[in-house]
Amino acid sequence: MNRCPITFLVLALLAAAAQAADRDTIYQTAPIDALLVGVYDGDYAVGDLKQHGDMGVGTLNALDGELVCVDGRMFQVRVDGKVYPVPDSALTPFAVMTWLDRDIVLKAVSATSLDEFCRIMDRSLPSANLFFAFRADGEFDYVRTRSVSKQQKPYRPLVEVAKEQAVFEFKHVKGTLVGFRCPAFVKGINVPGYHLHFLTEDRQGGGHVLDLRVTGLDVALDPSDSIYLALPRQGDFNSADLSGDRQQELRRVESAPK
Repeated sequence: MNRCPITFLVLALLAAAAQAADRDTIYQTAPIDALLVGVYDGDYAVGDLKQHGDMGVGTLNALDGELVCVDGRMFQVRVDGKVYPVPDSALTPFAVMTWLDRDIVLKAVSATSLDEFCRIMDRSLPSANLFFAFRADGEFDYVRTRSVSKQQKPYRPLVEVAKEQAVFEFKHVKGTLVGFRCPAFVKGINVPGYHLHFLTEDRQGGGHVLDLRVTGLDVALDPSDSIYLALPRQGDFNSADLSGDRQQELRRVESAPK
């Protein structure tokens, strides 16, 4: 039976609409609170993440360092400060991905701290209740990052692991900043506010951003109006107690060590 041209046109339009919707969706594996209580076993393959975006942040199986995705390429910043390519077969317990469209570009952003940078971003957002992906390429006056070491079972809560984080400093370095700003109502699911990772231009260093200073940096923003949460399908997640409020723990984990 032959289909009429109108049928094919409708199918093509539906496919195009679905693809466009996917580009404006944040894709996430597991809620952040699962990571906070020590659910570190990876359940999703890194190769599968690439179907849902070309930039992102996260971690790897057993909390083995920081995951940074730039231009569809996956990098791992380990506790030794070195950067390694990540094979598609690697597993992740927590990752956030999207397709980056440069819908908004802020020109010549200057900030003396991460807090100031975030305040500048907040003043430029069209809404505090949407999700935003961020990317900035250029020279950074200063970036302070961290990574954490691969864990062994029985897993400790993330707030305990973070006390042993390795901290790295970069001065007058070219690189790429990527990450997300999530609205306040995602408590327990994602990180309310900013979650940023960094890679040097030579892909030799980086990590989870604790602080930065920038002068005249252009920043691309991409708003998203939906989030897709893929829950772990097996392992410790099924028995984890996620009933409590862990926002104080999250703030301690996300902040720079004193």
